[in-house]
Amino acid sequence: MEIMLVIIFITLVAIGVPICYALGTVSFVGIYNLSLIPDAVVFTKMFNGLDSFTLLAVPLFILAANLMNEGAITEKLISCCTAGVGHFRGGLAYANILVSMIFAGISGSSQADTAGVGKVFIPSMEKEGYDKGTAVGVTAASSTLGSIIPPSITMVVYAGIANVSTGALFMSGLVPGILLGLGMMGVVRYYSKKKNFPKGEKVPTKEVIKQTLVSLPALMTPIILIGGIVSGVFTPTEASAFACIYALLVGIFFYRTIKVKNLPRILVETMKMSSLSLFALSTACALGELLAYYQLNTAVQQFFTNMAGGSLVFLLVVVAFFMFIGTFMDAVPAMILFVPIVMPSALALGISPVILGLIVVVTLALGLVTPPYGLCLLIASSISGITIEESFKGALPYFLSSMCVLLLLVLFPNLWLLIPSTLFPGLF
Repeated sequence: MEIMLVIIFITLVAIGVPICYALGTVSFVGIYNLSLIPDAVVFTKMFNGLDSFTLLAVPLFILAANLMNEGAITEKLISCCTAGVGHFRGGLAYANILVSMIFAGISGSSQADTAGVGKVFIPSMEKEGYDKGTAVGVTAASSTLGSIIPPSITMVVYAGIANVSTGALFMSGLVPGILLGLGMMGVVRYYSKKKNFPKGEKVPTKEVIKQTLVSLPALMTPIILIGGIVSGVFTPTEASAFACIYALLVGIFFYRTIKVKNLPRILVETMKMSSLSLFALSTACALGELLAYYQLNTAVQQFFTNMAGGSLVFLLVVVAFFMFIGTFMDAVPAMILFVPIVMPSALALGISPVILGLIVVVTLALGLVTPPYGLCLLIASSISGITIEESFKGALPYFLSSMCVLLLLVLFPNLWLLIPSTLFPGLF
């Protein structure tokens, strides 16, 4: 029976069936053929999987990102960053990465970053003389930072699955997220000389200050959100609600770019984007019940217990596995399915669940730029109108620089616990 279920899943994915339907089909067929588990468990698990206060942060952070894009807050950030670094060779590429790092601290959504930042930067970079592959590659690769630099939707989901502190997980991703951005900037610096990237005119200091002041409400958002979560003023879910209200007020009263008549359209777009992840999450919860019946987590734990190499080999296998899973599955259902399976092995090997979460989140974030399923790559390539193959070729140097940072996470796992252990001493 187990082999048949695997064949069904692979077949459905291979013929292009959406992953949420593939997961739901396999879970229903599997449970239907088990006399010990009622068929209604499929629907009960789907419902209970979404019945979570923590998961409210998913649609709310997506709504905050949509409000920012609608309210021209994203464009203000772009203008500010471009004014500051646009005069360097490869300046637009630097600005693209810098905006993604700031945007990541507001929305927590990589896909929203790609859509909002990409529709401005990709045409601008192509107009300035960058090749399409570079414009798409920089945008797609830097958008992955939205899943790593706090706040992060995928980290919120992982925290709910693993029952760990969301604040501690957020703080563990802060330094690696910055390192990932700096690594991508290093790649830009190398190719700016090799490919002779264009550079813009130097903006007067007075204008840079003006653009910074105009963008100040947006620039303050990450500080407010992260500071509020770490200090305990509000939970991550409350922070996502605050981000929505803040973006709405800034867009209506400060920039005056959000019209009340457009709010229904923004809400509908948010529900469409949220439903993709949440429906996949619900079907993954149903399949998780089937995997629990077959005691897959026990088998995995025994496998790693008997394997030589200890925690290092385990983490390398985790990276390889989730990298493969990320090529055809979104991060949320991937974590729902497989984190409970690898978690017991990690704990048995003395690996902190926070570190495991950081490595899993970073690995799955990189899956957003790997074909065939990489959503950020798909969105960016559709904006430019080039193929997935050309897009991935442009993103490959930035992907490889991110892999180097990921390798550092694996080799020195305890190093990234310094900030969360200092801020949350009772948890470690």
